[in-house]
Amino acid sequence: MSYTIESYKKDIERLVKEGNLLFYSMLFECNPDDMKAHYKDEDEFEEARNKLPVFIDEYQSWYSEAKVIVKHLLPDRLEDFVEYYEKPKSRKSINIESYRINDYLQGLEVTSGINKIIVDPKAAIPQFQQQLAIIKGLRKRFESSLYDIRLHLQAEMFDDELDAALYLLKNGFNRAAGAMAGVVLERHLKQVCINHDVKLPKKKHLTISDLNEALKQEGIIDTADWRRIQLLGDIRNKCDHDKNVEPIKSEVLELIDGIKKVTQTLF
Repeated sequence: MSYTIESYKKDIERLVKEGNLLFYSMLFECNPDDMKAHYKDEDEFEEARNKLPVFIDEYQSWYSEAKVIVKHLLPDRLEDFVEYYEKPKSRKSINIESYRINDYLQGLEVTSGINKIIVDPKAAIPQFQQQLAIIKGLRKRFESSLYDIRLHLQAEMFDDELDAALYLLKNGFNRAAGAMAGVVLERHLKQVCINHDVKLPKKKHLTISDLNEALKQEGIIDTADWRRIQLLGDIRNKCDHDKNVEPIKSEVLELIDGIKKVTQTLF
């Protein structure tokens, strides 16, 4: 799916609006007596509640779409976003700290002794508040001068160029396909360095290896990512510079697929 700036903004605003309604739905479900205090009578209260979505019916679709947007625009918060929903794998007991939205959807309640509640669905309210706060925070990504929105326009252009490289590969032009894809990788790494104000070596022509090393030294990527990008650079060099060895189709396909992943996950 190709995203534009306007489509991102539109989807974020819709998710915020839907998320607000889901939040109020959760409050009505968990704290009906507290919510009644805000209305004149029972009829007005019921009318307001009936206008809200049913959380258990609508949340999953909201979560699935919101997760994709977070992955694209705020990947460093994706793990947090998911953890507010999923049950901790290491969970040994269910308490207010380990209760998750998934538990809420199942109506899970933990009691001890005679009707002594240890934790109930109310514990999921802060979890959803945090998820909604992350989505609302995406607005600032568009408004902040620190966030370079040009990156997403470039990503769309890169997708087109990688599609063109794939077309060349399918028609037997292995070397040309690899060279075209390699240009995308080089330009993307340069932009990531600019985004993070990475200090680059004073060279007239920076290579993929130079850019990759600079990103690693600044802690923007880890060793595993560095190795993957280095491998992509080696394949690109084989296509672009080593005229004695003909790159094979599977190598170039690995290059194109790897570059596509880098452009979609490294900002």
